[in-house]
Amino acid sequence: MSIVIRRSKIHAHGCYATQPISKGTRIVEYTGPRLTVKQADELYQDAPSTYLYGLSDGEHVIDGDNTAAFINHSCDPNCESDEIDGRVYILSIRDIRPGEELTYDYSLYDGELDDQAPCWCGAANCRGSMYSEEELAKREAQSKKKAARKKSSGGRKQS
Repeated sequence: MSIVIRRSKIHAHGCYATQPISKGTRIVEYTGPRLTVKQADELYQDAPSTYLYGLSDGEHVIDGDNTAAFINHSCDPNCESDEIDGRVYILSIRDIRPGEELTYDYSLYDGELDDQAPCWCGAANCRGSMYSEEELAKREAQSKKKAARKKSSGGRKQS
């Protein structure tokens, strides 16, 4: 598949189609070293960004080191990721024109509670975060619980 990396309006650099891509096409595999979540946490503890892709086993990640790692997030994507037998592929979910940036919904699901993982995709349906809708709802509920506990304690720290 012919794709190229260049500057992106969404974030830093992105991947762009150099020829038409039909809906349902397997575009690229997300490759790189396999790490345990613990190894990745230690390796990237203070890193502002990573190219980690969490695998469905919940215990391992791929530390992206190829073109696929430059595919940006969008709340209105033209691609999706699919894990098949421990390998991750990026597939087109609609026809893509030459010159169009490839994107998929990262649907992030973990991280620090105060980390908003802001989204800059600019889509009409942008949710403002790369976190999944489910994760955002969970975080909102946690914030409300925390605020209610603080209010019920009169602002005093509970022990």
